[in-house]
Amino acid sequence: MGKKNILIIGSAGRDFHNFNTYFRDNEEYHVVGFTGSHQVPGISGRPYPPELAGALYPGGIPIYAEEQLPQLIKELKVNACVFAYSDVSYQHVMGIGAIVNAAGANYMLLGPRDTMLKSKKPVIAVCAVRTGSGKSQTSRRVIELLMEKGLKVVAARHPMPYGDLVIQKVQRFAELGDLEKHKCTVEEMEEYEPHVVRGNVIYAGVDYQAILEAAEEDPKGCDVIVWDGGNNDFPFFKPNLMVTVADPHRPGHEVSYYPGEINLRIADVVVINKIDSAHPDNILKVRESITRVNPEATVVDAASPIRVDNPEIIRGKRVLVIEDGPTLTHGGMRIGAGTVAAQRYGAAELVNPRPYTVGSITETFKLWPDIGTLLPATGYDEQQLKDLETTINKTDCDAVVVATPIDLNRIINIKKPNTRVYYDLQEIGTPELGQILSEFGKAHNLPMK
Repeated sequence: MGKKNILIIGSAGRDFHNFNTYFRDNEEYHVVGFTGSHQVPGISGRPYPPELAGALYPGGIPIYAEEQLPQLIKELKVNACVFAYSDVSYQHVMGIGAIVNAAGANYMLLGPRDTMLKSKKPVIAVCAVRTGSGKSQTSRRVIELLMEKGLKVVAARHPMPYGDLVIQKVQRFAELGDLEKHKCTVEEMEEYEPHVVRGNVIYAGVDYQAILEAAEEDPKGCDVIVWDGGNNDFPFFKPNLMVTVADPHRPGHEVSYYPGEINLRIADVVVINKIDSAHPDNILKVRESITRVNPEATVVDAASPIRVDNPEIIRGKRVLVIEDGPTLTHGGMRIGAGTVAAQRYGAAELVNPRPYTVGSITETFKLWPDIGTLLPATGYDEQQLKDLETTINKTDCDAVVVATPIDLNRIINIKKPNTRVYYDLQEIGTPELGQILSEFGKAHNLPMK
């Protein structure tokens, strides 16, 4: 029998990793292409380059639009399609499966055994059940606690390869200048900058075997690696401790989204975040899900206390609220830290940005029509950043509430009065993460002070 033709359905992240770890040097298969979803604009139409694709693919691998899926299966004589992106409902996963099967191909989901890389260093993974659960602030909390114990921490982030894939094979961020050096988008800066300003190194890119080897031998030293998972995917590195963040603002999603439920089922520790702002019935529903699918997990209760630079900019004002882009788009959140801050500090009104949007921001609202009275901070390229800046400054409001993980004023010119919102993880009662990490350090003979 000849090689089986494979089409990988992805979004410039898990799809590339699945190829690199399972298919790249596998003589049984021939990957005829990737498809890119609209989660990442501009990914389709360019190739996965030969420098990364390996000896079996000297011409690289084309990336098509997912909308072409039925046609591609027939024209490329595809034997099986591999679903490889995340933060989607089970209905979505099986809807794609129906399209694949109806076109005659098999449908595959690759699991942790064939895609997780083993490290020489102890690995702590922080993942979530949905985008916007508070995974990033939990990662920051874990890293701060480890650094307080005198450990040298190197983080690795789920991929966000929006630029030149060859150049982005391995990216290292140790200072703010590295963000400009690597031409980071807003979405990338939101994930990398909080690590850099806290003094730890973070890696990302495309080839995670090369990234893992670089992280293990980082010039600043490495006692432990923290996998900072994104888009509620499961880890690329095999964890020695798996921490999963659940969100009681979306009860039930922890067992109805892919691959969030996988993260819940393989967790050693489940953090129920946002207990300070969630309804008690919703918190109970999340607890019941944890008990049902992973009764052995340690459960940590946590809050997301909010603070702002200047509450007076909000009080009594008509405000435009800017939230983290991916959280509002494919994360599906209708309320975020900016909304909570606006309500808590007495905003008179949340202004709808839709009448004032321009260019790509207008298109974002067309693609994601269920975004509430909020503005997603999207900036995949310079034009989107300009469109974001223009939209903000055109909006008829008194002030702007910026609830992005980065200082947006550093990269665009907001001409209206504005204040920034901060949110961190705060454990409630016991068990708490410090105790759990101390036990982890002792179990792995880490040089803790």
